[in-house]
Amino acid sequence: MAPGRDGPRPSDRLRPPGLGLLLAEARGLFEFNASLLLSPVLMRAPRGDGHPVLTLPGFLASDLSMAPMRRYLSELGHEAHAWRMGRNLGGLGRMREALRARLAEIHAATGRKVSLVGWSLGGVYARDLALQAPDMVRYVVTLGSPFANDVRATNATRLYEALSGERVDDFADLREAIAGDLPVPATSIYSRADGVVNWRTCLLRPSDRAENIEVHLASHIGLGVNPAALWAVADRLAQPEGEFSPFDRAGPFAIAYAPPERAISA
Repeated sequence: MAPGRDGPRPSDRLRPPGLGLLLAEARGLFEFNASLLLSPVLMRAPRGDGHPVLTLPGFLASDLSMAPMRRYLSELGHEAHAWRMGRNLGGLGRMREALRARLAEIHAATGRKVSLVGWSLGGVYARDLALQAPDMVRYVVTLGSPFANDVRATNATRLYEALSGERVDDFADLREAIAGDLPVPATSIYSRADGVVNWRTCLLRPSDRAENIEVHLASHIGLGVNPAALWAVADRLAQPEGEFSPFDRAGPFAIAYAPPERAISA
């Protein structure tokens, strides 16, 4: 059921992940170490065609958080770019102009459409950018990004509002657009074991160029360095421009992915 202009009704509201899942977020370090150990396997992922990829960090994170992602994508043949805006302190409204300028800069310098990979809040920015400038965006991949349903269902909502100066319930029309279908292909990667974001807020409406990929047991803070998530990102970005085919869950990390119908029936 679609939320109203003033947000979801009380009966529709989702809850943030519980304390147990939040405390278990410390396992993100093990996910990073697993990627290091499995790097020879990860390098067998489909290679890119050299097109630019802009990485957008999550709330309170900086470009450093996505350095492993950029290095991985660069080694696979992509031209990976940092956002260069320091620490992400939130503010969907106030960040829009700067983000679009960064996208336009990369697009002009390379002469090619730019794929966007956004982690958590960075994914919300990515989806908004695709709506603003579809002529400059090739593909959107989000990682644990709360853009759908009741987006207040996170353990970071109050801190986001305090630091950004924005209420999550602001920009109702914009939030509704971000949660809808994008004019470019999109993939949402998420985990039901996310301790920061309620996984239901990460679900996009599957279509002939949009899909959800669930990674078993991944944490929120580890999703951007999780080996199965990294493989999925690389695979999605390796698709030829203008083409889309559903993610093939076979391969070295097959056991880490839930079947696609699980998200549809949730």
